Amino acid sequence: MKSAIPYIQENKSRFIEELINLLKIPSISADSNYKGDVVKTAEVVRDSLLNAGCDKVEICETPGFPIVYGEKMINPDLPTILVYGHYDVQPPDPLDLWDSPPFEPVIKKTELHPEGAIFARGACDDKGQMYMHVKALEYMTKTDQLPCNVKFMIEGEEEVGSESLGWFVERNQEKLSNDVILISDTGMISPDVPSITTGLRGLSYVEVEITGPNRDLHSGLYGGAVANPINVLTKMIASLHDEDNHITIPGFYDNVDELSLEERAKMGEAPFSKEAYKKSIDINDTYGEKGYTTNERNSIRPTLDVNGIWGGYIGEGAKTVIASKAYAKISMRLVPNQNWEDITELFTKHFESIAPAGVSAKVTPHHGGQAYVTPIDSLGYKAAEKAYEATFGKTPIPQRSGGSIPIVALFEKELKSKTILMGFGLDSDAIHSPNEHFGIWNYLKGIETIPQFYHYFTEMSK
Repeated sequence: MKSAIPYIQENKSRFIEELINLLKIPSISADSNYKGDVVKTAEVVRDSLLNAGCDKVEICETPGFPIVYGEKMINPDLPTILVYGHYDVQPPDPLDLWDSPPFEPVIKKTELHPEGAIFARGACDDKGQMYMHVKALEYMTKTDQLPCNVKFMIEGEEEVGSESLGWFVERNQEKLSNDVILISDTGMISPDVPSITTGLRGLSYVEVEITGPNRDLHSGLYGGAVANPINVLTKMIASLHDEDNHITIPGFYDNVDELSLEERAKMGEAPFSKEAYKKSIDINDTYGEKGYTTNERNSIRPTLDVNGIWGGYIGEGAKTVIASKAYAKISMRLVPNQNWEDITELFTKHFESIAPAGVSAKVTPHHGGQAYVTPIDSLGYKAAEKAYEATFGKTPIPQRSGGSIPIVALFEKELKSKTILMGFGLDSDAIHSPNEHFGIWNYLKGIETIPQFYHYFTEMSK
């Protein structure tokens, strides 16, 4: 396959402008106030796929937000690649920590992005990375270089658990039939060290509620005589880890897949600077489970983290109350062989059991998904490896990610397909955080590399 660089350079300004226009739409799936914007984004994705060369594109209704399906079928005897991505984004809060408005994209140069990066919510996760695939298709169709069939499935609920996607996949298995699934919703080690994500952690996400008295109480009249739900909640959360940062829920580690020393040594070959890591997020030291390195803690070990906690009075000035209720949102990242539904049940039983007298505890599960590992000897992985070698001039490093894409395990179960995770973001791109961004170089490099995957996968499938 010819290099896409000349086409990319010729259309660079347009590619960037189209992505910026997509990023301006606040497609926040978690907030019902933005329902219209989420649907509008689906329509924009539909039009983009048609313009890129798909012969058929439809907006498929689901019990939740719609899924955009597109296809370009050139020969039933050729392989079919199914591209998955999502057009919804995380809420931008806290807004006061953004240097520029989250839905008014700006391009700024950074130390890691000397050619500039687009700052906006969804820039890297996942609008920018999803749109690389749309532009890669455009390149292949406009230059008559599409070597195989391609299908697109772009959803609008990834950031809230992809509930409707499972519904859609179960009912459209023939429509979605494929030889390999391609996703760009992960990252790589650095611009000069390409990597392919070979593992994803699973997820269990819950909300907890502690209830004490039937109303907020005067802290002078009642303080010391009744249980304070906020005090109780913080103690309960603190008890979920021991002094070695080991999770204390009984049975939590029963099915954890322990990597061999050889596998851990291979992971350790990936370049990593602890000092640079600390500097990038402005901390004075790393923290985590005893006996494991930083990269092991955030990829091959399960975790439990509080994502939000609230209760009582948090307005200006003072209000001396004992709150009636206290709340927290908690996520657990899981590793292979840990079933997210089993872990949710273990958490619920344990958390409710440690609530002291004077309060009641309630656990509400939100969503979850299983962990996933891609074998590096698969045809898809080998094709991706050759694609990176063609555009980076280096063999990519296989790397397990700490993130979760719950639907990947679903795809293998329902569609019997392996998934290849070709991510082009960087850890420093602040996904899910204020000032999220995506490097223009990374964006264009993805458009250059993806067609090579099509080429090698088709060639190696013969």
